[in-house]
Amino acid sequence: MKNQYCKVGAVTPITSGNEAVAVLEFRYRNFIEKAADATYIDTNLGEFFKRKAENFKKALENLG
Repeated sequence: MKNQYCKVGAVTPITSGNEAVAVLEFRYRNFIEKAADATYIDTNLGEFFKRKAENFKKALENLG
């Protein structure tokens, strides 16, 4: 049997430019929505999503 290599955990870097901005904006909006939805259900989960959104916002500011 041949060895097979799996790409589990492989990370594809976000390229710079317009594509990176679009991807980061999408992820930022997605985490903001998740934080708003999770705040009423579980405050810890809402805080987690809020922190993730803040990280994406900082990355957007660094690109711009």
